[in-house]
Amino acid sequence: MSVAGFVTEAGTERYRQRHATCHPEHFRRLQNAWVSSLGLGTYLGDPDDATDRLYAEAIETALLNGINLLDTAINYRCQRSERVIGEVLERLIGAGSLARDEVIVCTKGGYVPFDTHEPRDLGRYLLETFLEPGLIAYEELVAGCHCLAPRYLEHQLTTSLKNLRLETIDVYYLHNPEQQLEEVSRETFLARMTEAFRLLERKVHDGSIRWYGTATWNGYRANPQQADYLSLTTLLELAQRVGGESHHFRVIQLPYNLSMPEALVFKNQPVDHSMTSVLEIASTAGLSVISSASLLQSRLSQVPTSLHRYLPGVRSDPQRAIQFVRSTPGITAALVGMKQRRHVEENLEVAQAAPLSAEQITQLFTRRTR
Repeated sequence: MSVAGFVTEAGTERYRQRHATCHPEHFRRLQNAWVSSLGLGTYLGDPDDATDRLYAEAIETALLNGINLLDTAINYRCQRSERVIGEVLERLIGAGSLARDEVIVCTKGGYVPFDTHEPRDLGRYLLETFLEPGLIAYEELVAGCHCLAPRYLEHQLTTSLKNLRLETIDVYYLHNPEQQLEEVSRETFLARMTEAFRLLERKVHDGSIRWYGTATWNGYRANPQQADYLSLTTLLELAQRVGGESHHFRVIQLPYNLSMPEALVFKNQPVDHSMTSVLEIASTAGLSVISSASLLQSRLSQVPTSLHRYLPGVRSDPQRAIQFVRSTPGITAALVGMKQRRHVEENLEVAQAAPLSAEQITQLFTRRTR
């Protein structure tokens, strides 16, 4: 049986009050809900039972101690990341330790997922699971692994709801839509995005999702001349044409960290007759922005000593890297991949600290070496 409901302002206010020992600025607005400044990501790890058990413990620790944002995708760990989230949510909600309206659950669709484990014959799996049943037409498949066709996305959304044991997903992302631009024209890409947005607006109205958006890797960070560049303004215009001013394209996700600061500093997004950053465009449009790769898959677990004085108030390098992301103006929450309880506990210490000021963030880009 699926868990009914979705995230609400009242539910997240209740959650925020229950975790009032966190710094007041640990919780901020994601549309009409309160969300923790840290979210738990589930990308890394092997598709096996041992990793499932680690994630289950980490997710429970996070939810019970001040993190109410969970991020996954149907293709992560052969659907196992979605399924372990579903198992933990059902158990905690059933026990009365958590309410459905207190937690924001996000997942993604677009990539072809495996089921439980990687198949021995990838081509045969693709043919028998998606092509022969008519879920994907050959001409709709990009790079042998990516599809945005509405009937495929609808199937993937239905599967994600089942995996997560939910009636409603709070944020549903189109996963790296810029992948399409490797093989199709921009005109074809925009037509496909329009049809995908039409489907997602319908799914909002039938209660399957609350909001939708795009989770990208290169798209919003690329130079406008690059093939995989995405204009956030253009996508917002598509959403408005499809859903009107009350459209539900309200959340974007992109990598942002000490090594990848483009969202803040790279003015690659057109507005009127000038260029600005994706964070500025998102802020003006009222979008919530979730940062992925806050630790760059652990590569930022060591921060150069020369930066320590610019990132005060926390005790470890992973915390410094997270503090930079969660403090950046325009970033709603910083995702951190965490599949060990001790990492959740260490990273949650940041929730006790005040975010850095905008001036302190600016100093990181204007400092002078002596």
